[in-house]
Amino acid sequence: MDHVVARKFVDGWVTAWNAHDLEALLAHFAEDVTFRSPVAAQLLGGDGIIRGKAALRAYWAEGLRRIPGLRFEVIDSYVGVGCLVINYRNQKGGLVNEVLIFDGPLVVEGYGTYPGGDADPAGAASD
Repeated sequence: MDHVVARKFVDGWVTAWNAHDLEALLAHFAEDVTFRSPVAAQLLGGDGIIRGKAALRAYWAEGLRRIPGLRFEVIDSYVGVGCLVINYRNQKGGLVNEVLIFDGPLVVEGYGTYPGGDADPAGAASD
């Protein structure tokens, strides 16, 4: 992934989140995506692993329902080989890193990560 493609992805990602436009956001994810997050475990129960685009849509829709004022501010992004890390601040000021693994243009695996395991569903429920 080059830096121009990464910047375009990050800009679209944050715009979609801040507009609460799940379909625009999910357009970048593969049907069989796997997403892991401690917030998912708190919000939905279970092991915190979301399997498939439909389940990811349901998880993020629930997060937006619970946090209608959700808003992200991108601090920085980091490009790797087939991966991208988005460092952002949520609406409560909490720092989050989203680690995204790509297969071609689509995200096939993602991880929501928090400082010291700080996953507060009231403040960060839609990583």
